[in-house]
Amino acid sequence: MSQSDSSETRQCVSCGINIAGTNAARFNCPDCGQLIFRCATCRKQSNLYECSSCGFMGP
Repeated sequence: MSQSDSSETRQCVSCGINIAGTNAARFNCPDCGQLIFRCATCRKQSNLYECSSCGFMGP
């Protein structure tokens, strides 16, 4: 997978939906700095997420 392919398939780390073109949040994991994407629904509901790189869990 190329760099451009991965940027087109951004998924919410909590629910897995494709977030391209939506009101989603993008931030770095507090522990390891891995880029994390979350959809507006999961943010609003405070759904848990887990960093795929280090296993950090947050609301």
